[in-house]
Amino acid sequence: MRHEVMFYIKGPGDQINCKVCPRLCNIAPGKRGFCRVRENDGGTLYATNYAECSSYALDPVEKKPLYHFYPGSLIFSLGTVGCNLRCGFCQNWQIAQETPPTTRLNPEQAVKLALQQKERGYHCVGLAYTYSEPFMWYEYVYDTAKLARDAGLKNVLVTNGYVNGQPLRELLPYIDAMNIDVKAFTDDFYRSTCSGRLDPVLHTVEVAHGHCHIEITTLLVTGLNDSPEEINRLVDWLARVDPEIPLHFSRYFPNYKLDLPPTPEETLRLARDLAKQKLRYVYVGNAPQVDSSSTTCPGCGIVLIDREGYQTRVTEMSGGTCLQCGEKIPLIM
Repeated sequence: MRHEVMFYIKGPGDQINCKVCPRLCNIAPGKRGFCRVRENDGGTLYATNYAECSSYALDPVEKKPLYHFYPGSLIFSLGTVGCNLRCGFCQNWQIAQETPPTTRLNPEQAVKLALQQKERGYHCVGLAYTYSEPFMWYEYVYDTAKLARDAGLKNVLVTNGYVNGQPLRELLPYIDAMNIDVKAFTDDFYRSTCSGRLDPVLHTVEVAHGHCHIEITTLLVTGLNDSPEEINRLVDWLARVDPEIPLHFSRYFPNYKLDLPPTPEETLRLARDLAKQKLRYVYVGNAPQVDSSSTTCPGCGIVLIDREGYQTRVTEMSGGTCLQCGEKIPLIM
């Protein structure tokens, strides 16, 4: 389904300069941008994936991952095709980099499906735009998020954060939470492994902070972005933004174009220990043997939210406060 893009400039000879993301693609008539889903048709830029849904499901909110946003709840998750990065380790490359079949799902239908989950008795808090890059589904997410907000539902973005300032600021009033993937802390990694740049992602984190709940994920790819020096730089930067922002280290497994060995467990433990020196909430995903998915009180150390897989149990906490020492925990319940 075609839909005119919100952010672009027309140039001479029907050339178009797309303004959605930092690539600023110059798109000739009849061609598409790097993301594969924005097409110049006679000097008008269209999103070819509007309302085209590659997959949807009712997921635990922890799967996003969001650990401090309605823990233990469910969220209606949906995604499309296309992406504005080319990560060699992409976990969802079949929809991000390929062209799988899609189902037409207009904004009203998406909101209705989320509401139906609540009517069926599920603790569904809203919609998550995920699986592929939601900023490459911008117009659809914008329209759907407004309807969802009017219906009393929450909106979540799971994103690579590679977006320009104006589109980000115009969408943020309708977004309740974001998990932003900071893929590394060197521009070399972004350029060589993801075909992108680091600074725009850091800017997205800094802008989004204070406007909505945010959590950060970094996939530690063996030998590429997992050195103690790089982890310390990431942690130092995030601590300057806010040491209470949850940081998730995720274990890499070979996928798409990378066949490096999985992240060693000792690397994950070291990253966790380094981060905990300056950040209050640090988690490790894709590695249950590391046992770093529960939320502990930074004041007294007691387990507040016990997680085993996607099974979540709130224990020694009430109203966001530790029952043992009174520490206030920054989360939304």
